This record gives sequence, C-alpha cells and structure tokens, in this order.
Amino acid sequence: MNTVITISRQFGSGGREIGEKLAEYFNIKYYDKELLSRAAKESGFCEEIIEVHDERPTSSFLYNLVMDTYSFGYNQSSFVDMPISHKIFLAQFDTIKKIASEGPCVIVGRCADYALADMDNTLNIFIYGNEECKVKRICERMNVNEKKAKELSVKTDKQRQSYYNYYSSKKWGRADSYDLCINSSLLGIDGTVRLLIQAVEDLESR
Repeated sequence: MNTVITISRQFGSGGREIGEKLAEYFNIKYYDKELLSRAAKESGFCEEIIEVHDERPTSSFLYNLVMDTYSFGYNQSSFVDMPISHKIFLAQFDTIKKIASEGPCVIVGRCADYALADMDNTLNIFIYGNEECKVKRICERMNVNEKKAKELSVKTDKQRQSYYNYYSSKKWGRADSYDLCINSSLLGIDGTVRLLIQAVEDLESR
C-alpha cells in the first residue's frame, strides 16, 4: 500500500466514517482532527485557535495585502503581517505535506488534495449524498431535529466550499477537482468503502 487518500465531503455524507474504515482496512494512519493536533504541535499555535479557524474562510480585509504570498514564497516580514487565518492555513498545509511524505494515509478535508497536488501517489475523493440520507445521519449523530440538521448541512457545506475555493485553485464539489466523486447514499457507507478499496487496489496494481 503506497497511496495517500484524500477525502473531501459534504456534511452528513459519511465521509469521515468512510475514511476511518478505509484506513482500518489498509492498516494505515487516519487524519481528521488528528491533523489539527499535529499542526498545533509543529507550528506553535495553540490547538484551540487552529480549531476556531478549521475549514472556515477568512473574512479579513488584509487578505488582498498578502494574496498569493504562499505561492511566491513568504519572507519573514510578510508572514508577520499575515492574518492569523492565513498562518493557520499554512501551518496545516505544511503538516499535510509532512504527513503524506511519511507514508500512505487517509486525510480528511483541509484542502489536502490541493496541498498534495505535486504528489503522484494520491487518490483524491469527493463524497456527497442525497439530502434525505444526510439529514437522517446528522439527526442521529448530533441528536438534533430535521430542521436543525438541514440548517447545519447548508451552513457547514457553505463554509467548506468557501474555504476550499478561497485557498485552492479548484472548485469544491466539482467533478474535475477530484479523481472520484461518489454518492454514498447509493451504496451506503460499507458499499462505498468496498468500492473505494477496489479503486485503490486497482490503482496500485497498475
């Protein structure tokens, strides 16, 4: 097993659970919230601050002053002037690259597919689902009513979309941004996992 699997997902689609089951099957490391802990440890930011900015777009007017700083390399002065949200994005970006360089793993969210765009051994997946299935899963997982589940679904996906579109050069949820887009409602969680296991094994046998 040599593949790094990145998973972007709609809220309530079961992407996290699918990622966990894939990691368990292939006996590789799994990173979701674990990535935040490591990014905090390696960057010196406290974990609470990283969590506050996790997969949320910045609303800072300073953005235009530092736009493309990462692309062109940042010097010390520009980094000092950079909004906290950008510093945290860079910390996560660097952590994702380090994690992937250490061996095969599953990384959920955080523009991991974009961070690893120059790596050949990646499989970038987008998990989505039918609204009915997503709402039901959110209700069960978060112990909320249907109305609240729908609100959470829309709000969280908007945040994830804005974050991804803001920091990457691709579009969240659009098929050409990924290698595979799968509707988890079609086969269920376990069926989707089996499909992805097959995809990874076929990819590795090429």
